[in-house]
Amino acid sequence: MASSAASDDRHGSHHDQPGRHEQPSHHAHRHEHDGRHGHGSDKHTGHDEHAGHDKHAGHDPAMFRRRFWLSLLLTLPIVVTSSMVMEWFGYTISFPGIAWVGPVLGSIVFWYGGWPFLAGGVHEIRHRTPGMMLLISMAIVVAYVASLASSLGLVDLEFWWELSALVTIMLLGHWQEMKAIGSAQGALAALAALLPDDAERITPTGDVEQVAASELRVGDLVLVRPGGRVPADGVVTEGSAELDESMITGESRPVPRTTGHRVVAGTVATDAALRIEVTAVGDDTALAGIQRLVSEAQASRGRAQVLADRFAGMLFYIASTAGLLTFIAWWAWGNVGESVTRTVTVLVIACPHALGLAIPLVISLSTALAARSGILVKDRLALERMRTVDTVLFDKTGTLTKGEHVVTGVAAVDGVSESELLRIAAAVEAFSEHPLAKAIVRAARDRDLDPHAATDFVALAGRGARADIDGTTYVIGGPALLRELTAEPPTQLREATKEWENRGAAVLHVLRQREGDGSSTTADVLGAFALEDEVRPEAREAIATLRRLGITTIAMITGDARSVAETVASELGFQPDDEVFAEVLPADKDRVVAELQQCGHTVAMVGDGVNDAPALARADVGVAIGAGTDVAIESAGVVLASSDPRAVGAVIRLSHASYRKMVENLAWAAGYNVVAIPLAAGVLAWAGISLSPALGAVLMSLSTIIVALNAQLLRRVRLTAGSGSAANT
Repeated sequence: MASSAASDDRHGSHHDQPGRHEQPSHHAHRHEHDGRHGHGSDKHTGHDEHAGHDKHAGHDPAMFRRRFWLSLLLTLPIVVTSSMVMEWFGYTISFPGIAWVGPVLGSIVFWYGGWPFLAGGVHEIRHRTPGMMLLISMAIVVAYVASLASSLGLVDLEFWWELSALVTIMLLGHWQEMKAIGSAQGALAALAALLPDDAERITPTGDVEQVAASELRVGDLVLVRPGGRVPADGVVTEGSAELDESMITGESRPVPRTTGHRVVAGTVATDAALRIEVTAVGDDTALAGIQRLVSEAQASRGRAQVLADRFAGMLFYIASTAGLLTFIAWWAWGNVGESVTRTVTVLVIACPHALGLAIPLVISLSTALAARSGILVKDRLALERMRTVDTVLFDKTGTLTKGEHVVTGVAAVDGVSESELLRIAAAVEAFSEHPLAKAIVRAARDRDLDPHAATDFVALAGRGARADIDGTTYVIGGPALLRELTAEPPTQLREATKEWENRGAAVLHVLRQREGDGSSTTADVLGAFALEDEVRPEAREAIATLRRLGITTIAMITGDARSVAETVASELGFQPDDEVFAEVLPADKDRVVAELQQCGHTVAMVGDGVNDAPALARADVGVAIGAGTDVAIESAGVVLASSDPRAVGAVIRLSHASYRKMVENLAWAAGYNVVAIPLAAGVLAWAGISLSPALGAVLMSLSTIIVALNAQLLRRVRLTAGSGSAANT
């Protein structure tokens, strides 16, 4: 176990000891915002450039959902009344006007359900980037024109049910896909939510007025009450308080802030009021800088779609070229009717039913399987990329550790038992809301110790706490309190506390106060406690599992001191080749990820705090601990609802399994086209082997069924936490 060593004077601060902290190797300097950067929310373009499937910009999941359900509702009667389907299953339906069910309902499905694809196809033509949307458009247009001509008696090529089924299946796939769009806006909104809507501004006359935070200007004085959020970056002009800055710095416990100290918008004053002079507002604040980093990092994700675009473009050219050559060849042979029939058969049989399901269905099933195991896949590409990860970078606080302190050491002077020391400390801290105070009270409760009855409790901001027990005053706090009371721990305590401090633990001393000579105040030291951020018991197993899965580098990054980081790394079984980044600020976390990527690593970042959001977004795969903040969850592609780091290994196993299914499905879809398209074109017609449009439709449907059944085998994958392998699929 280890604690944050960047601690305050109450809790064992070492800021007054020059050279105490070892400098980190990767950019531990403070990130400063010069006011030139905005929130970035209006600059985010990554999802607008999401290629291939959603060049139909402006569409959303709700639109695809509505079109899918209506198209499905209309497709069912088209299929049931199709003469081909009735012939297959040996039943007969007849009623006046049955011949118009396909044309009427099929036309509605084509124009209403197929409109996003038609618009997307036009978009690709205008931008000269033919791809999946144009291929889908071409297939449904040919099927619609042929079916309409057949219904009008011009030809005998009816594909109403195939057309409707194709449009419906494509709408389903795109509905699932579009759910991932908009995550960048969600992340930025979660960041903005950290800022209070209102602020208490102090007027020149000393009065306090309630104003909107957006009305604050540089130079204004604001009052932040206990439990309130700082509305803007500034400098403390009056008061002392402990601030929870974990959402900015990653520090796992509150830090003291007093006159002259800088404070950051969005941080929380835990125990006392502060008066702050505003030095930065709006786009110039540190929080706005983090927003900008998140926006920029997420915008860079769209490039992963380039390869998919190229594949879709190849498929378009193959299908269209095959259709054109088929028409020309049969027309040159002197059979115009056969040329039309063969061309339509080629385009129908090449219709991307199976291709449309090959990846979306695997993604849908794998994400559902993950959800049942407490793994939320927010970004469909994140799961695909997870199989290529060779470096997993963990944030320490709240991810590998629980983010809450526990008492790990007790030392008492002669004549005072450890139990008595703990009863005294728990009595003094019983009324305190400080995290370390709660840890001491919890330790006494766990040992079934009843604290003494304390009175006259006083919180000593930035130093500790004081209370009276049976007429005697006791205080508890860190080095600052020892100096203030001119108290010196005995040798036996100094040896114990030195060992605790060397491993980064927070040290609190318990003192019995007494009046000294004159005006000086002294106290006797009765004992001390070591408090450390508790390492998650499953974290070590998570690290071992990742090694078995072939992850070459395990890394840890934290805003805490290097002594703390190295203690945790040692407990987790880090090896010499693993990386430990300590004393790293938010902008530097993002930069560390970028540098690892520049060195050729594929990085998965695992974190839970706002300060992790830019790194989560920048990483090849961002994995958020579910117990973390909303912004971390919004910035990540994968969320672990259970807060169990072993689930990272489960995501990797699922990624490998789902990738195998994608490859198998794509191989089948490609192989099917390699064989079926030439047959549909009539290359073996001389041998009496040819495919009719009806048989082409059957093969197209069979291909889709095979892909769907193969994807269903993913349900055999087991994602139990910590298991070393997935079931074979």
